[in-house]
Amino acid sequence: MNKYEVLKKFFGYDSFREGQEILIDALLGGKDVLGIMPTGAGKSICYQVPALLLSGITLVISPLISLMKDQVQALNQAGIHAAYINSSLTENQITKALQLAAQGRYKIIYVAPERLETYGFLEFARGADISMLTVDEAHCISQWGQDFRPSYLKIVQFIKQLDKRPILSAFTATATENVKEDIVCVLGLHNPEVLVTGFDRKNLYFAVETPRKKDEFVLRYIREHEGESGIIYCATRKNVDMLYEKLAAQEIAITRYHAGLSNEERRRNQEDFIYDTCPVMAATNAFGMGIDKSNVRFVIHYNMPQSLENYYQEAGRAGRDGEPAECILLYSAQDVVINRFLLDSKEENQDFTEEEAAAVRERDEERLRTMNYYCLTKNCLREYVLRYFGESGNGDCGNCSNCQREYESMDMTDAAKKIITCIQEMRGRYGINVVAGTLTGDDRAKLREYGVAAYASYGSLNEMTEAGIKQIINQMLIEGSLEVTKDKYALLRTTGRAEAVLSGEERVFIKELMKTPVYESDSNSRMAHGVSASSKKRISDILNSRGLKLFEQLRSLRVQIAKEESVPPYIIFSDKTLVDMCVKTPFSKEEMLHVNGVGENKFARYGERFLQEINEFTSGVREKFYFGEQEEFQSDMGRIQMGNGAGAGRKAPKSEFCLSKEQAENFLYAEKYLAAELAEKLNDLRDADTVKKISGAEIFRRIQAEGYAKEEYRNGMRKKSVSAAGEAAGILIGMRMSKNGTEYEDIYYCEKAQRMIVEWFVST
Repeated sequence: MNKYEVLKKFFGYDSFREGQEILIDALLGGKDVLGIMPTGAGKSICYQVPALLLSGITLVISPLISLMKDQVQALNQAGIHAAYINSSLTENQITKALQLAAQGRYKIIYVAPERLETYGFLEFARGADISMLTVDEAHCISQWGQDFRPSYLKIVQFIKQLDKRPILSAFTATATENVKEDIVCVLGLHNPEVLVTGFDRKNLYFAVETPRKKDEFVLRYIREHEGESGIIYCATRKNVDMLYEKLAAQEIAITRYHAGLSNEERRRNQEDFIYDTCPVMAATNAFGMGIDKSNVRFVIHYNMPQSLENYYQEAGRAGRDGEPAECILLYSAQDVVINRFLLDSKEENQDFTEEEAAAVRERDEERLRTMNYYCLTKNCLREYVLRYFGESGNGDCGNCSNCQREYESMDMTDAAKKIITCIQEMRGRYGINVVAGTLTGDDRAKLREYGVAAYASYGSLNEMTEAGIKQIINQMLIEGSLEVTKDKYALLRTTGRAEAVLSGEERVFIKELMKTPVYESDSNSRMAHGVSASSKKRISDILNSRGLKLFEQLRSLRVQIAKEESVPPYIIFSDKTLVDMCVKTPFSKEEMLHVNGVGENKFARYGERFLQEINEFTSGVREKFYFGEQEEFQSDMGRIQMGNGAGAGRKAPKSEFCLSKEQAENFLYAEKYLAAELAEKLNDLRDADTVKKISGAEIFRRIQAEGYAKEEYRNGMRKKSVSAAGEAAGILIGMRMSKNGTEYEDIYYCEKAQRMIVEWFVST
């Protein structure tokens, strides 16, 4: 067999995803590889396909028992002989597994890193034909990583003790440039093929919210997403238990997971979540790695995580099927205090020297600050994450809470100069609270003790609140004109860029919401803007009412089989595969094998039962279960292109913003409008039942695309400018006044530009 035949026979796919084939070809050519690919991108295929084509055994080093069990279960379901060896097995079971492995029973063996140094396993490995050794979650080998595991260093020693060095492959979803270099160096990869397919998960919506009552926000959110599966991460067991009890009392089907529960309860709760008996899970970060549940529609962080790596890994458990999903972080300043306490309580690795332990703590503090800045930034959240991992974004993804909101930029350079002067006067001896209190002229006991009233800068910003001053300080920290010491005290100091601010060479801007959205009580939720991931197109949206009914029957059959075989439903067939069955309505084995995700082994196990279900539902008569006339359904890529047909009994999705000629004639032209005002006038004219809204941000993106204006990232802020063509089209830069009386620049659209923009959206 070749790689394509293996992919189709065992995994049921006709083609590889981005990057997979490059790494597979390198491994089959005997080359080491490092694959950095986002969660859900198909990393396992990259080593599983070569493992079946190479002559010997592939060892996969994996950090968690649940991860191994899930992978082995899925491989066995696909007809691939695989096994795992870890502490969940008895010594007799391990001995039996190694005997079968020595006899050539297994092509892939998953093993915990701790097992590598045991005498029995080393003896087996020395006598076995090991073609490849794969390191999963490879970031665990790096002391620069957020999840360093000393046990991963045993891998290096293990390889040295083998008679023949196998091909090495390493995979991870989260790795900064330092971590990437560490993996290559520590593992000793030989001239590896390094592939970074990108960290962007376009199907995920990111949001940072600051509700006054987090538990009420969570309850409201879950009720508005009834029936959807999601994870709520909490920093402490106490918060997990509190949320679990509150939501269970409201008859929410929720379960929980943390280290304080017994092994049996954790196992039972995990199964309830996987089987959707309880589709909502409240958990600490002990839960999730190795849970390949594809239909998680939301991940809510009740508390801010300790690092951006942790956050992106945990948030990435949403939307693994490629469908729209939401990742919402509920932020409060108290989260920083909780995380610093957790860092202080963290057990130090006994293998570290005092100097190494101090370096690890310093990096922990730096990661915590970076995570905090993510929660505070008003710029694109997706771009913030991508920049952290060494990639660049376009600055306006349109799919995060910051890009969905309308902000106004305010020039706060004068206040920034006073902040710099105060910090310099204090000679960098205090943190943000003392600096802010000094600038407002506060008279609390702690400040009197420090004698801050003697500073010339005392009370120099008494017209502002401490919260307002802290907002400017945080923006300056993000931009780099200020920095904090790399310890838990986080003392404020100025950088070389501060002089550019003092001289007026650089300006400091902050963003504030133009209009505070109203969402019942206090949330700045995305739902307030009428935009939600649940309203975006999902793979099942292609199905009409009959198709949805068939889809639900196939899902019920899948659950029934899953219970019979004691495996998670998604291991049998994914939702994408079931939808593809509804679209293609196969009546024979040959037709079923053309369904994405159905290979020969999967068909042998389950195909006939699903064919029977389809035959009974249709009475053997082929009918159309989807919308449109000339659809192209690409289930593996999660993209659907369809016509405008609508099915009976199902409301058609809204079309993109447009106006009829009659509607356009009623537009109220004015001397000039801001983009947000222009969007509001346009939205008033549309058919609200059938047409989506347009936003000021979308109008500006179109203006940019036409070359009339541009937005550049300068000195940590985005600055807009108008081209000569834009001026000729009636677009100009004008001054605005903020709420606190500060003047700043913004783009205005004169009547000529208004007429041009209205014409863009008139449907023909």
